Amino acid sequence: MSTVLITGANKGIGLELARQLSARGDDVIACCRNPAAATDLNKLDKARVVVKEVHVGDADSVAKLKSDLGDRPIDVLINNAGAAGPAPQNQSALQMDYDGWMDTFAINTMAPLRMVQTFHGNLKAGTNAKAVTITSQMGALDLNMPVMYAYCSSKAAVNKVMRMLSTELAKDGVAVTLIHPGWVKTDMGGAGADITAQESAAGIISVVDGVSVESTGRFYKWNGEGHAW
Repeated sequence: MSTVLITGANKGIGLELARQLSARGDDVIACCRNPAAATDLNKLDKARVVVKEVHVGDADSVAKLKSDLGDRPIDVLINNAGAAGPAPQNQSALQMDYDGWMDTFAINTMAPLRMVQTFHGNLKAGTNAKAVTITSQMGALDLNMPVMYAYCSSKAAVNKVMRMLSTELAKDGVAVTLIHPGWVKTDMGGAGADITAQESAAGIISVVDGVSVESTGRFYKWNGEGHAW
């Protein structure tokens, strides 16, 4: 049994991660911006799932979450919260919503590092601790797809941040990994996507289970295959 903290747990992949992890007996700290409105999340087993409020882009909100949790050991931190950024037509080669781009970086790039920094001590106190960030293949430099400039650049940046972080946290016994969740039938992925949130979450959990300090710093697909950077 592990203690797992998940951000963006109110819907989609995050909700499924909370559902499947709690069903197998893990204790889940399920975080979202508005717990009162997280109807499906609040239906999960309350003996296993504690719902907490956090806005990962707000330093004060993250600090409050840390205060609430204190020194409780955390075995797995899953940075799942993310943002698609401005409307596609406003994050293109010739048109950019720069304020929206900054907001996208705040959520997709800076927030995962803030979460790891804030809960570093909790992870060090955990067992076989792991810091996992749900990224996207659209942040891979190997993929030449000129769309959604804000989103793609934010994911490329978090990939590099976590790659660097993996080297530094290895000495503390904390493994760091990145996972592309697949093209998923969620609000962001759309109804025409390849896989369901249930399939994605099950694959992500399997990958996370296999992560160790010896394999830290790697970029995986949801099905366990390695992903090109």
